[in-house]
Amino acid sequence: MAATPRPLTEQATPHVLGLFRIVTALLFACHGASSIFGILGAHGGHSLPVGQWPGWWAALIQLVGGALVLLGLGTRPAALLCSGSMAYAYFTVHQEHALWPIQNGGELSVLFCWIFLTVATVGPGSFAIDSLVRRAAAGDRVAPQARPTAKSPAKSAA
Repeated sequence: MAATPRPLTEQATPHVLGLFRIVTALLFACHGASSIFGILGAHGGHSLPVGQWPGWWAALIQLVGGALVLLGLGTRPAALLCSGSMAYAYFTVHQEHALWPIQNGGELSVLFCWIFLTVATVGPGSFAIDSLVRRAAAGDRVAPQARPTAKSPAKSAA
């Protein structure tokens, strides 16, 4: 019985998920870079003081965690850390001003929190270094067993 071809949307899912992860992580890392280095137009061109709690540390998580998720390297733990940092930001910075994100300016924190929780749960999709490492490790385990042993012509003729 011939296998039914998968719909195009189903075939595209890992690629769309990978692109979604890359774009979101790039935006997240840009937030961190703007806070740490005072670039990209944020904070009037001023950077946060090194080690300032919680802003500088949050920016460091954004920059490093965003870069890791962008590359797809240690994606699930990095995405979980990014998600948690955004939950912390929402509940400690934004929610004290008003209940709803639209009222307290916390929409980005909520969106990043849920996006990174989704990535941590479903995985990185396509275009991730994690996938290459996993495939290479699986290939190393399978390759020695799959390779036929070469017999010398003299032995096989005997």
